[in-house]
Amino acid sequence: MLTILGFVMIATFLVLIMMKKMSPMAALVLIPALFCVLVGQGAHLGDYVLKGIGDLAPTAAMLMFAIIYFGVMIDVGLFDPVVRGILRFCKADPVRVVVGTALLAAIVSLDGDGSTTFMITVSALYPLYKRLKMSLVVMTGVAATANGVMNTLPWGGPTARAATALKLDAGDIFVPMIPALAVGLVAVFALAYVLGRRERKRLGVLTLGDTRVVTEAADEQESEQVLVGAGAVGAGGVPAGGSRTSGGTGTGTGSGAAPSAGGPRDADDGLQTLDPHRATLRPKLYWFNAALTVALLTLLILQALPIPVLFLLGAALALTVNFPHMKDQKARIAAHAENVLNVSGMVFAAAVFTGVLTGTGMVEHMARWLVSGIPDALGPHMGIVTGVLSIPLTYFMSNDGFYFGIVPILAEAGAAHGVAPVEIARASLVGQALHMSSPLVPAVYVLVGMAKVEFGDHTRFTVKWAALTSLVVLGAGLLFGIL
Repeated sequence: MLTILGFVMIATFLVLIMMKKMSPMAALVLIPALFCVLVGQGAHLGDYVLKGIGDLAPTAAMLMFAIIYFGVMIDVGLFDPVVRGILRFCKADPVRVVVGTALLAAIVSLDGDGSTTFMITVSALYPLYKRLKMSLVVMTGVAATANGVMNTLPWGGPTARAATALKLDAGDIFVPMIPALAVGLVAVFALAYVLGRRERKRLGVLTLGDTRVVTEAADEQESEQVLVGAGAVGAGGVPAGGSRTSGGTGTGTGSGAAPSAGGPRDADDGLQTLDPHRATLRPKLYWFNAALTVALLTLLILQALPIPVLFLLGAALALTVNFPHMKDQKARIAAHAENVLNVSGMVFAAAVFTGVLTGTGMVEHMARWLVSGIPDALGPHMGIVTGVLSIPLTYFMSNDGFYFGIVPILAEAGAAHGVAPVEIARASLVGQALHMSSPLVPAVYVLVGMAKVEFGDHTRFTVKWAALTSLVVLGAGLLFGIL
């Protein structure tokens, strides 16, 4: 019964948010609360929720101060050279913009933290996507998938968890997987190129000014649709997915965001981070801020201190040095308060979902049901089975739940058929490309929140591409004899 109710709860949640019948925050709270009562454990709901909040509180603290820190760094102009470099590379070509998104996300992902990657990527590219009227879900989908592949770095989390759970060396797990993960990253760039071509066909070749030079779409007068844009409104008030001719400028962004009061203001909102004359710039402190950020990321990779503590100290130091006056510090905190509230609120809402899913035993029953359903004939191929199962399981579960709860069971089943635990550990990394878009990953709410994309739109667009990328990694692992 718990197995069935667990799957029904997850399916109900996904359907409601993708159909936009409930907001993600409300769905994360109300649906698990209802199912907790249905399984007859309503009296323990408070305990489950508090346990979930306790587990995710450090993550919420990390995200709160990380948003403030990188928000301040954006305000003072630390990333302006990056933005200018991207603009020179992209040259207003949608293909270059989307490929640049994958490249930037992959490079920044070397720090091993998804929220940091998404904050830097969105901050750098959001104005460009808005100016060019490109679909914002393309940006979030490509960034999340690229980060998912790179999230397998030994200091990124999953590899370390697999090594700890199975008492293995992280290098023995990760190093042999490098060729397969490299193929996965190539697949991400290929995906970015294809999506960029689709955007170029939809929009034509663009300029960074108000004039649009139409080439591929010059002779098309029929209506065109944005890639994903249900409910979105483009600049100028044209509904996303609505009619436009190739000579018009009003297109949907695919963000799912509510329209602002007038098209010009919407466009200006997307260009604020590129304003070279904003009052918050601190050019004399540029090298200090750069050194502080490099030091922070280095300490993060070395795990010298807990990540929430690092960002807390970094945010406090950045505010104090760049804005020594109390009034200015309050203004900067207030400027980023909306993002902080949205993301931290979503994390604590997710704590209800994970708390109930784990506390009621649903997740354990679901996992054991899946493992028990594996035919004996597949026993010698448990590496492949683990890779396939990692795709849905890491989407519906936290990494802790999967690596400490499920992977040991799979390793035990594999050992009975002569499959080495290290092979199971490597296969368990396959699903990470999809995992980074899971509703249980706090960093994804940073991504969609800063990009002003509805989570349902992001899910509907990204899941298929991320799952395909995971299958490419799995196929490469088999081809190279790694799995």
